[in-house]
Amino acid sequence: MKKICFVVSSPLTAQAFMLKHFEYLSQEFDITLVANFETEEQHAIPFVKETKNIKIVRNINLLSDLAALYELYKYLKQQHFDAIHSITPKAGLIATSAAWLAGVKLRIHIFTGQVWHTQTGLKKKLLQFLDKVMVFFATDILVDGQSQRDFLIQNHIIKDQNSKVLGKGSISGVDVSKFVPDQGIKKELRRQLGYSDDEVVFTFLGRMNRDKGILDLVTAFKRLHQEFPQAKLLLIGADEENLRPEIEQMQKEGIFFFGLTRKPQETLQAGDVFCLPSYREGFGTSVIEASLLQMPVICSDTYGLTETIVDNETGLRHKVANSEDLYKQMKILFLDANLRKAMGEEGRQYVLKYFSADEISSHWLAFYKEKLN
Repeated sequence: MKKICFVVSSPLTAQAFMLKHFEYLSQEFDITLVANFETEEQHAIPFVKETKNIKIVRNINLLSDLAALYELYKYLKQQHFDAIHSITPKAGLIATSAAWLAGVKLRIHIFTGQVWHTQTGLKKKLLQFLDKVMVFFATDILVDGQSQRDFLIQNHIIKDQNSKVLGKGSISGVDVSKFVPDQGIKKELRRQLGYSDDEVVFTFLGRMNRDKGILDLVTAFKRLHQEFPQAKLLLIGADEENLRPEIEQMQKEGIFFFGLTRKPQETLQAGDVFCLPSYREGFGTSVIEASLLQMPVICSDTYGLTETIVDNETGLRHKVANSEDLYKQMKILFLDANLRKAMGEEGRQYVLKYFSADEISSHWLAFYKEKLN
């Protein structure tokens, strides 16, 4: 069997996004995973034949990065892989350059979002330059959404001829057997959280930080809640930037901080409308997860979220970084229960058609069979 080496900074990335791909690809290829494994248990990855621990850190650290580059180069030279495939920026830069030096013929990287999109000045230029270096060493570039691909071409990071989107996008799709609407789960969760049937719960799921537009969401919600006290806001996810004190100073009433959840397929069902007012997004997996649960979506018009909803059919868009426009869209869905229901049903069908995990993984397998067989 031909051999593929996947390279990530953290094994958690593989656990979160790659298992279905590994399941499909392992039917035809031997899979190796290189990552910064911190515990012995993290080496137990289903469908992976071998694992290799190389310390690839997320932030720029010249000495550590050069050490990782040299160690990966030696490993690739020794193992004679037919392809390497990197995910996340730092892993991509180290993996593609090490593979080029080691003579690996097929060098693939997938873009899943750009940290530099919201940066300015010298830092932005440096991060863009590093992405260009990575692309130079790669033979094939994948992007997990067409709008993100267009954005990268416009910014001269990639070219039309060396990049593609598999299917309609998404790095891994959604496990459609897990994200199933369940009225029993919904009623019990709402009871636990103290929500009545006549209240409309707007829900956010993700890392709570400024780039996700969380403060815009609170600003819009504050205005909506003043008009309609039955409007509620449920925030699910880690408070990465310690924003809770700032949020509570802006608006305390009507907001519930759920914290992290291990079962988004259940926790999301407490809500009626899903909101993602993000400033930058690679694809927006949480949007298609919510749609699969028949929740209408309100999201920003930033690149990366274009494919996740069909505007005015499965959800509504608002201008990025515009809390006034976000408020207007929230008000529309607050006032119209029939529209919420119709958009939720359309959203589920849209995701079932294009973004099931099996659908996405079948595209990955077809891509590799074309490249390696």
